[in-house]
Amino acid sequence: MSNADELLRIEGIRKTFPGVVALDGVDFDLRRGEVHVLLGENGAGKSTLIKMLSGAYTPDAGRILVGGEEVRIHGAQDSERLGIATIYQEFNLVPDLTVAENIFLGRQPRRFGMIDRKRMEADAAVLLERVGVHVSPRARVRELGIARLQMVEIAKALSLDTRVLIMDEPTAVLTSEEVDRLFAIVRRLREDGVGIVFITHHLEEITALGDRVTVIRDGKSVGQVPASTPEDELVRLMVGRSIEQQYPRERPGTGEALLKVEGLTRDGVFHDVGFEVHAGEVVGIAGLVGAGRTEVVRAVFGADPYDRGAVQVAGARLRRHDVNAALQAGIGLVPEDRKGQGLVLDASVAENLGLVTLRSATRAGLVDLRGQRASAARIAEQLGVRMAGLGQHVRTLSGGNQQKVVIGKWLLADTKVLILDEPTRGIDVGAKVEIYQLINELTAQGAAVLMISSDLPEVLGMSDRVLVMAQGRIAGELAADEATQDAVMALAVSNPTTDLEAPRGH
Repeated sequence: MSNADELLRIEGIRKTFPGVVALDGVDFDLRRGEVHVLLGENGAGKSTLIKMLSGAYTPDAGRILVGGEEVRIHGAQDSERLGIATIYQEFNLVPDLTVAENIFLGRQPRRFGMIDRKRMEADAAVLLERVGVHVSPRARVRELGIARLQMVEIAKALSLDTRVLIMDEPTAVLTSEEVDRLFAIVRRLREDGVGIVFITHHLEEITALGDRVTVIRDGKSVGQVPASTPEDELVRLMVGRSIEQQYPRERPGTGEALLKVEGLTRDGVFHDVGFEVHAGEVVGIAGLVGAGRTEVVRAVFGADPYDRGAVQVAGARLRRHDVNAALQAGIGLVPEDRKGQGLVLDASVAENLGLVTLRSATRAGLVDLRGQRASAARIAEQLGVRMAGLGQHVRTLSGGNQQKVVIGKWLLADTKVLILDEPTRGIDVGAKVEIYQLINELTAQGAAVLMISSDLPEVLGMSDRVLVMAQGRIAGELAADEATQDAVMALAVSNPTTDLEAPRGH
């Protein structure tokens, strides 16, 4: 490699906060036209490192070199001037402005002292075409979906003549089709000579897209390896130990049917869905995006209405579209969107853990705060929630610890049937295994677990039975020993309505 190919070098970076060493001698470099994956568990120091490059933090020790020259980055303007752009999980766009206005915010082209809107929109159109997104420069940002918002962020970065593009978990909320489109754009940028720092928890994305991998653990860079490195070795580097079994399912044996769903139908959404989940059992629901999985479990929980059918818990029929009835019967739901629907982000760990049991802990209008706090402390310790204390705001926890809090509130409520919708999305490998162990503990105590996941190996690894949905129907059921990726996908792409609705005798 010639020095001319090196865009960025970080040497011995150290950063401390009160009581915490966030980074301790981290080394990293990025070459022109490469995708360099930054890998590590939540809390390993990845976010601190990229905030150094974006100007949010300044290092206590060490050097940052751009194009071979040592630089000081004291803010976003310094970062932009050096050709470094960062796309965070939380997009930095103004919803009420147009796409073009967002791309050139603060740098609008002017003519005779006025904003040259025609030129701005034309320039935006060129950038949008470069990233392959078909959206009008005049469209309001609030009208766009997640995938298009991300493309607008990339277009904005390119408008700054970016040479180093940092992407923080860019695929966390995208469908598989959207991920494919994003990867195509990243490969195009790589061909154009842009250096890309790519942060992901999805190990399969590394071989699909990456060139090199730097692994950070406990604030230190512990290895730089080729992207072709086997997943087992990457996991070992990340967590400092070998995870012999990535999906440690323990099967305690099953008891009575705790959840029974019969003929559940919501016209135009799902049709004639029926299944049972027994005590001590994990039943996985697999299927493609749009198959109706989330819609069905939300109806079971009472969050959404349905037109026909019945839901029973421990033999008792539930009132439809009644969340309180579901809660009282012992059903819990860990939703797909944990931040938007599963947590009160500005409340404390203790307050979030007590959300479900608040009513039962209230007597004559007064809440038993001491009892609630003691219960919260017990559950937080049982789950191994990494936190400064029960008073810490949930917003400041890592993704894995936030998910433990969401599950913990249902453990406090003594839940009989726990529905998990994408339980490990956006969570690192080590925290995933901890979530799986929680599932094992629940079923060992006699609870029933219904799990939706778009991560097919997770469904296969943790389920005792797999239901596959296609086009709003149950397309088939597979026992654990016959559930393979091929078998699941064959059902997921089938057309169950063909067999169900074909005229008899034909």
